[in-house]
Amino acid sequence: MTDLHTGRLLLRRWRDSDLEPWAAMNADPEVREHLGDLLTREQSDASVARFEAAFDRRGYGWSAVEVRATGEFIGFAGLDEVDGGLPFTGVEIGWRLARTAWGHGYATEAARAVLAHGFDALGLPEILAVTTASNLRSQAVMRRIGMTTDPADDFDDPTVPDGPLRPNVLFRITRER
Repeated sequence: MTDLHTGRLLLRRWRDSDLEPWAAMNADPEVREHLGDLLTREQSDASVARFEAAFDRRGYGWSAVEVRATGEFIGFAGLDEVDGGLPFTGVEIGWRLARTAWGHGYATEAARAVLAHGFDALGLPEILAVTTASNLRSQAVMRRIGMTTDPADDFDDPTVPDGPLRPNVLFRITRER
């Protein structure tokens, strides 16, 4: 994947300098509220290794996101294959930002660039998004970028134990939209 540029953001491959702020994000209970357990530094670093391996294998994946004006790493956004074991298949869009980046419209801006790349460069017919039923902030971003949901598609994530993270919603958008 080539770098994606928006008015304020750069979506790019990961750098060693991203590892420390990424680990801090993964150790932040508010950032991980809808994702599950906090990650250790080793787990966080391993996730970046997996992201980069996916890029090398498929040509797309989770990109590091930085603010163009400052070069500050603020999280990730991108596309990934839906995890196995879920009741559907496809390619999903996602994002995760540091708390300091919340409320600035960065998630929406990055997501729009990722959607355009997925449809225009990769030729995907449909892109999905998944989040917990309680993650209203991410659902708001999904709606802002034109995604829709059908309550019939809501599901309990079989990979998550019973609790507040198990009920999930599925959003969709097609190339035609």
